[in-house]
Amino acid sequence: MATTVAVLADTHARGPFELPSAATSLLRSADLIVHAGDIATEEALGWLERFGPPLRAVQGNVDSPALLERLPETLELRVEDAVIGVVHDGGPAGGRLERLRARFPDADAVVFGHSHMPLHEEAEGFQIFNPGSPTQRRRAPWRSVGRASVDGARIRFEHLRL
Repeated sequence: MATTVAVLADTHARGPFELPSAATSLLRSADLIVHAGDIATEEALGWLERFGPPLRAVQGNVDSPALLERLPETLELRVEDAVIGVVHDGGPAGGRLERLRARFPDADAVVFGHSHMPLHEEAEGFQIFNPGSPTQRRRAPWRSVGRASVDGARIRFEHLRL
């Protein structure tokens, strides 16, 4: 049976906040929650941790000083036989896939955030994935989160429009 990973970024929670029901359903049903930064506050991190599945997160550029001390800049997670790298800012669009492949040479995929723009690219078996933001659409066509299904070494990403 495949492992389900809920993929989030850019929640920007400065006070009490709610996510759309599709997002909270995903968080509750996942085996693992991965957040690619800009949670914003320790209170929001605690709220996300209460969903139940283990939460792994990296720091983002709007996170509080307490979160910056608590969360790493990058992660490499082993999920079944796959390795997923996590970083907040994937950098400029031009050459991003190659840059992230070089930054995470042992990873099969890299999850990132920062731009709020949902993105999924793949080349030669390596993938990059930005789930978008569930709370702040900005220039993106919709608010979104991501779901990854990991089966052995195979990772399948999809966006969930909110």
